[in-house]
Amino acid sequence: MVNKRSFPIYRLTYLAILSAIVVVLQLAGSFVRLGTFSICPVLIPIVLGAIIGGPAGGAWLGLVFGVTVLMSGDAAFFLGINPIGTIITVLAKGILCGLCAGLVYRIFAKRTNVAALMAAIVSPLVNTGVFMLGSRLFFWQTMQAGGEAEGLSAFGYLILFVVGGNFIFEFIFNIVLCPALNRLIRLLPQKAE
Repeated sequence: MVNKRSFPIYRLTYLAILSAIVVVLQLAGSFVRLGTFSICPVLIPIVLGAIIGGPAGGAWLGLVFGVTVLMSGDAAFFLGINPIGTIITVLAKGILCGLCAGLVYRIFAKRTNVAALMAAIVSPLVNTGVFMLGSRLFFWQTMQAGGEAEGLSAFGYLILFVVGGNFIFEFIFNIVLCPALNRLIRLLPQKAE
């Protein structure tokens, strides 16, 4: 067990390691694609950071994620349409997915496995939901044009061609891996003594 004096250092160390993992996963994930969707398990370290570091730790890792997305060129298409809207959307979706995962974990904290699962479910829902809201606010004409080209509504285009596959991948990976990894991480301090 970790004593109270060393806990902040323990937590900061994990958050620093998870920050590096977020950057690496986001940069590497931008090269792995399934059709139009990038496949990247970057929300997993964000959820784990929200579990370990609380809502503030999750929000920090979400910010790291958002900044990495903006700097890596993954948002270049949207930056060309509306730079301010892109920055707001990308940073908000990252920060809020980590923050909400931490808040949900805190709500269910007495039941650690349930809390980890709930945080893992909330993170991709918030991430995708905020992106969809940002798309509605800042990029709706682009979604309408894409929908017309495909014979769909703007909302149908957004779901099928912009967020659908990525959301499914994030959701499945999160609910499978986050609770298991959380259990492993919780064992580490006990082994270190």
